[in-house]
Amino acid sequence: MLAFKPEEQLQLVEREEIEDEEDLFEAIDKLITHGINAGDVKKLQDAGIYTCNGLMMHTKKNLTGIKGLSEAKVEKICEAAEKIVNFGYITGSDALLKRKAVVRITTGSQALDELLGGGIETSAITEAFGEFRSGKTQLAHTLCVSTQLPTSMKGGNGKVAYIDTEGTFRPDRVVPIAERFGMDAGAVLDNIIYARAYTYEHQYNLLLGLAAKMAEEPFRLLIVDSVIALFRVDFTGRGELADRQQKLAQMLSRLIKIAEEFNVAVYMTNQVIADPGGGVFISDPKKPAGGHVLAHAATIRLMFRKGKGEQRVCKVFDAPNLPEAEAISFSY
Repeated sequence: MLAFKPEEQLQLVEREEIEDEEDLFEAIDKLITHGINAGDVKKLQDAGIYTCNGLMMHTKKNLTGIKGLSEAKVEKICEAAEKIVNFGYITGSDALLKRKAVVRITTGSQALDELLGGGIETSAITEAFGEFRSGKTQLAHTLCVSTQLPTSMKGGNGKVAYIDTEGTFRPDRVVPIAERFGMDAGAVLDNIIYARAYTYEHQYNLLLGLAAKMAEEPFRLLIVDSVIALFRVDFTGRGELADRQQKLAQMLSRLIKIAEEFNVAVYMTNQVIADPGGGVFISDPKKPAGGHVLAHAATIRLMFRKGKGEQRVCKVFDAPNLPEAEAISFSY
């Protein structure tokens, strides 16, 4: 059980107070000191690019699609960005050092934290899939609170962005969770920014707008609940499947870039679909929606299902650094 001492209050560290901020990202404004026109920098910001790191994650073809940026300008901008940010090879030792910047955010369940090697990772996408009422959204609400805990208490000391595609976010559910952690519910809710998405295009545009906020304030978690819902509504039938998967891939690519650019944890929920090829020996032949496109994008995949009573079972379905197929029961 995590709780604050009476004298401790939730104090999120402002961006400018963070030490070694330079290690996180380089602001796009730095291009001006390397001979790039302020007007062109403003065009990049209008397109949702606020850091040099984020700029280097875009293709030149994408950048020339920004109104007012010619191929010659894009070439000059990219050359300037390369001088500021090293996007080349680094040693394994340097890579290990970079991994130390990863923050693990507690899930509020000791058993689940142990399964995840300490909690939800920043700079990575954690996907939770399962049937309705299996605990995916409940964990999202818990993470809204635990992310705001100090790092000394297994939190992320940061704000939360929540994109809701199914109308499942309930601020009144956050209040008892905040109280359980010994935190001020009003302060916790003030540190959550929330948006309801109604189309897949709206969902993507909300992600574009996040860069500006994350460049200015200390965010540590982005929740998308659920990532696939609007794609299943807006694209129907096999004839639109290829188009749907392409648009979904673009959305997921954006999520990966946000996670790595700002060192935030991305927690997205996913739905399940019936798997007719599951075979007669599988008691519950269901698989996550989204196909291979979503499978390759997620860093850590968790499968949720209902257990006895209020218990929920979480199984590591796929992860690069966690043992696979290890199931565990937890309850909130």
